[in-house]
Amino acid sequence: MLTIHLKSAAAFVPEKEWAAQQEKALQALDTLESRTGKGNAFLGWLHLPSSITDGQLAAVQTVAAQLAGRAEIVVVIGIGGSYLGAKAIIEALSHHFASLLPDRRHPLVVFAGQNIGEDYLAELLEALQTRETACIVISKSGTTTEPAIAFRLLKRRLEEQYGKAGAKDRIVAITDASRGALRTLAAQEGYATFVIPDDVGGRFSALTPVGLLPVAVAGFDIAALVAGAAAMSRITSERSVNNPAVQYAAMRHALYAQGKKIEALVNYHPKMHYVTEWWKQLFGESEGKEHKGIFPAGVDFTGDLHSMGQYLQEGERSIFETVVSVGNERSGLTIPADDQDLDRLNFIAGKRISECNRMAEWGTWLAHVEGGIPVIRIELPQLDAYALGGLLYFFEKACGISGYMLGVNPFDQPGVEAYKNNMFALLGKPGYETQTHRIRETLKRLQ
Repeated sequence: MLTIHLKSAAAFVPEKEWAAQQEKALQALDTLESRTGKGNAFLGWLHLPSSITDGQLAAVQTVAAQLAGRAEIVVVIGIGGSYLGAKAIIEALSHHFASLLPDRRHPLVVFAGQNIGEDYLAELLEALQTRETACIVISKSGTTTEPAIAFRLLKRRLEEQYGKAGAKDRIVAITDASRGALRTLAAQEGYATFVIPDDVGGRFSALTPVGLLPVAVAGFDIAALVAGAAAMSRITSERSVNNPAVQYAAMRHALYAQGKKIEALVNYHPKMHYVTEWWKQLFGESEGKEHKGIFPAGVDFTGDLHSMGQYLQEGERSIFETVVSVGNERSGLTIPADDQDLDRLNFIAGKRISECNRMAEWGTWLAHVEGGIPVIRIELPQLDAYALGGLLYFFEKACGISGYMLGVNPFDQPGVEAYKNNMFALLGKPGYETQTHRIRETLKRLQ
C-alpha cells in the first residue's frame, strides 16, 4: 500500500549516523507505543483506526445522508486540523472540476472559518443565497475566533431562510463531549452532534468525525479510508528498522544532522495539493518548538519547477525533498499527433500524459540528486480512499516518532497562543486592557 525509497537520500548520510538515527527512531517508537512520552494524554489517534466500529461508521453515514438529502451545498466550518484533514481527503478523491459537473450525485462541500477574510465570507453568503444549504461546524470549544465568526454568519443565514426549526435539521456540531460553548449551543438548539475525543488533537483528527463526516457527505468511502489507516497502523507498530514510519523519521533526522533544515514535500499529482497543506500543519505544529525542528514546505510539480526550480537546483543546500509518487492514473488520456508539429511535440504523440509526467518526475529526481538535494520517495500504488487512509496514518505515526526524536512534545502547540492574545488585546476583549496598552505602544515603536 505504500513503499518508501531511501537509497538516494542515504548517499548524503554517513553510515554510522544512519545507524544511530535508526536506533533513536526505534526508541522513540517504544516511547510512543508505551505512552510514556511527553503529551501522552493526546495519543487517542494512535490505535484509533482499528477501534472504529461498523456502528460508528454507520452513524456518520446516516447523518451524512440526511444532510445530503436536504442540501446541495454543505459548508464545513473549522480551522487547522478541524479543516485541513477533510479538505485534503475530499480534494484528493474528487473530480478536479466537480463544481462544474451538471449531474452531481452528492453535495458540494465548501469550507469556511479557516480565515478571517471579509470578502471570502461575504462572497460565500452571496453564493448560498439561491442554494439549499447545510452546515457542519467543528470546534472543541466553540470559541475559536475564525470558525466562531463564520458560524455566527452561517447560523443567522440558515435561520433566516429556514426558521429556527428548519435550521436545526441543517446544522451538525462536532465538538467536545460535555463542555464548551458549542456543546451548550447544540444542546439548546437540538443540533445533531458528534464528539471530538479528548485525547485526539486537531491535526491528528482526520479519522474522527471531524474528517469522516465531511468526507462521507462528499460521497466517498469512509470505510475504505479507515481500513487503509488500520492496515498502516499495524504495519507501523512493528519494532523493526523496516517499519516505514521508523525509516522516514530516522532519515529526516539523519539529514537534519547534516544541516538539512528544510523539508519540501513534493507531489506530481494536482489532487495532492491539500495533502501537502495538511502535512505542513502536522509537522510544523508538532515539531517547531524550543527553537528546533525541520521547516515543512511544499511544492506542486511540475508547475513549481517553473517558479522554484532554479532555487531548488542551485540554491542553498539546506533542503531535502520527500516525493509522494502516485501510480496508476485512470483516465488513459494520450497526446495527439499534429500535422504541422509547430510545437515539436510529435515525438511524444501517442504517449499517455501520465507517462510524460512520470518521466518529468524521474528527470527532476536525477537532476536534484546530482545537484546535491537528498530525495526520499514515498510511492503509492494508486490514489484511492484506502491508499490515502494509509498515507495519512503513516505521516501521523512518523510525526510522533520524529517529535520524540527531536526531544519535544509533538502533541501541544503553545506558540499558537501568542498571536491570539495580541489579537484579542487589539480588538478590545474584556480582561486584556493592560496588554492592549502595551501592545499598542510596541506597535508604534515598530511601525
